[in-house]
Amino acid sequence: MYKAAVAWGSGEALVMEEVEVSPPSLQEIRGKTVSTSLCRSDLNALDSHERRKHHQKQASSLLLSSDMEKTRMQIMGDKPKIHPTAPLMSRGLAASEKGGSSQSQSHQQPPLPLRTMPAAMQSSKPQKTRSCCCKCICWTVGLLVLLLVIVGATAGVLYLVFTPKIPDYSVDSLSISDLRLNFDMSLYAKFDVKITANNPNKKIGIYYEKGGLLSVWYSNTKLCAGSIPKFYQGHRNMTKLDVSLTGQTQYGSTLLRALQEQQQTGRIPLDLKVDAPVSIKLGRLKLRKVTILGDCLLVVDSLSTNNLISIKASNCKFKLKL
Repeated sequence: MYKAAVAWGSGEALVMEEVEVSPPSLQEIRGKTVSTSLCRSDLNALDSHERRKHHQKQASSLLLSSDMEKTRMQIMGDKPKIHPTAPLMSRGLAASEKGGSSQSQSHQQPPLPLRTMPAAMQSSKPQKTRSCCCKCICWTVGLLVLLLVIVGATAGVLYLVFTPKIPDYSVDSLSISDLRLNFDMSLYAKFDVKITANNPNKKIGIYYEKGGLLSVWYSNTKLCAGSIPKFYQGHRNMTKLDVSLTGQTQYGSTLLRALQEQQQTGRIPLDLKVDAPVSIKLGRLKLRKVTILGDCLLVVDSLSTNNLISIKASNCKFKLKL
């Protein structure tokens, strides 16, 4: 019986087996070789596959933990912030202490990240500032509203107590001292007007200030004007005023011709305007200056000089200008 050593497979022979001289069947040889032989390259590939699966599991676990951390931060209303950090030792110093080897630098552990303050604590100061501004605005608006209410209530009480009324005026007489045409074709006029100023208020006095004006107009053209004297008029008082008015108007020939034509009808319309700055006295309190504006529409029969002119119609309106 003959025996021989036979090596099956590629690469290095892993199994040596004695077989009989009589050749075995091909199926028996293949079964034994597959069951008992394994190349070194196949073992390395299997080991590499196992390590890759292990790394993938670690990466999956890290990704899952990162997603869980982000979800927790979003629920708490905070966003993760990454701040740049500096190592405790410079890279050059660390390299010199460890011999400058690239292997030691590659295994050097990175510094721990600094803890950051939560966003809720960081944003507390702007929220406090915004709250203070809102409080200041609310207080200011509230004080203004309160002041307006107080002023309105005071004005209402004063109105009910004093019941103020606008003074009125009436024209007693009108006379023309001079009405002539000058050489420069201007019209010169001099009127004398007697008026009565009536203060109907029971508890209010009126100070007529300097600058009051009384004027006579015809067809939107001012003929003459005069100053109202400065005086004080007590409550429920009627004061008679004698005001002298003078004036000079251009294009006198045309104006005089129109007045003469109107005089032939016996009805000449004139406009007497009052502009009187006054101050109101409430008890012992003197208030700010206001202006009384009056407009009296008169109809006279003639414009003869040195004659008393008859006033056929009179309509006066007055208003107060603050």
